[in-house]
Amino acid sequence: MDLSGAGLRSGHRLVLGWIEGAAAVLNVIFSSDVREASVAPCSAEGVRWQVCALCWRRDGGSSQTLRSPGFASASSAAGISSEYSKASTVLSAGGIRQQFSVEENIWMSSFSANFLRLINDHLGVVGEPPIDIQFNHSGYLFLASENEAAVLEENVNLQRKEGVAVSLLSPAQLKKKFPWLNTDDVALASYGLENEGWFDPWTLLNAFKRKAISLGTLQYNGEVTSFNSSFYEMKTKDQHCKASCIKSLNVQLPESFERAKVDCCMVINATGAWSGKVAEMAGIGAPSENFLPGVKFPVEPKKRYVYVWHCPEGPGLECPFLIDTTGAYFRREGLGSNYLGGLSPTEEEEPDIENLEVDPEFFQEKVWPKLAHRVPCFESLKVKSSWAGYYDYNTFDQNPVIGRHPQVSNLYFASGFSGHGLQHAPAVGQAVAELILDLKFKSINLERFSFDRLIKNEKLLERNIV
Repeated sequence: MDLSGAGLRSGHRLVLGWIEGAAAVLNVIFSSDVREASVAPCSAEGVRWQVCALCWRRDGGSSQTLRSPGFASASSAAGISSEYSKASTVLSAGGIRQQFSVEENIWMSSFSANFLRLINDHLGVVGEPPIDIQFNHSGYLFLASENEAAVLEENVNLQRKEGVAVSLLSPAQLKKKFPWLNTDDVALASYGLENEGWFDPWTLLNAFKRKAISLGTLQYNGEVTSFNSSFYEMKTKDQHCKASCIKSLNVQLPESFERAKVDCCMVINATGAWSGKVAEMAGIGAPSENFLPGVKFPVEPKKRYVYVWHCPEGPGLECPFLIDTTGAYFRREGLGSNYLGGLSPTEEEEPDIENLEVDPEFFQEKVWPKLAHRVPCFESLKVKSSWAGYYDYNTFDQNPVIGRHPQVSNLYFASGFSGHGLQHAPAVGQAVAELILDLKFKSINLERFSFDRLIKNEKLLERNIV
């Protein structure tokens, strides 16, 4: 069976497909001519594959090459619908910051901040209302204890070198600026002065989707169940080894027993928390004579809780996105004395990932005491609601893997962001499109995030993981 009835034909010069289903979207290019193909992402994250598609069309797909548009998406696991109600994008806290310890993360955030500032220039659609992502420019406030102060200062020096506007605050300065804070055990703080804050993830996701559709993108639902690959010999400097090329994917159609075989020439794994599973479908990390043994794609889902509480005596409109010395975080939510926050659990406390149920006791026992210590008025807070979402957590070094796999010649990765995927999505979509179209990064050099570092066991650790 094929998807020709839906306009999805492998014989077309240009078909951009994201065959989307429950949890992850698989980006597939349906043409043998890269310059005249379009790209479809594989993403539970929601935003990243929309960005890849849009950047491809904008940068690689000129009006001359966009002759037979058709875009589909494909899932790899159950749990996320085409409405994205369970996608990591819409379940995130919606933050964006430049206060990172790795240059590439700073670059990506700066790129994304500029993109969001001019969002209507990039994503506006003629005849549609202007896009308002409700950006709150309140900045991030990182607090450091005595033991952490030197590292914080080192991070700030790097950020300033990269052009980030960030200030260092002593406890006295911190107390003067935010009098509602308990600064007794704070030695130093860093505060972002521009291009930081939070926005509405749902609005951004739909803005990308609306723009992609306006450029000819079509959306279909289905679940990718497996890949069909061919194998060949590849010679390196030191040895001969086998490599593969994904020729097609098998798609389970929704509410049907039928399956479709979809030919492709490229695949982008942007499936977020489920990208490790998708990599295994392509034979990566699985016991095989065809691949380097033990080189697994180290991304797995981690469930994180987000709580919303009400506190009339709280910090108010000047509240930043605060990251406590304990790892707890919070920010203002709207204008009605509501706040949003949470805390990443310890390894021993990691919750079950089989569902998105929230543990209310985690807030009572782990989060609330830390919040009340830092902000005494939070002693009287009342929890209003809560939800859970997934991090696409890179267990290797908590940084993304971006670029082509060295042995699966037409498989690209854009995953493993460990909680930063939404804010980096515009930059990553641009980077992946450039890598495919121009065979190199142009706007931002993300070479250090390649799959090669996994093979060489060279970690690129990010210190500022929330």
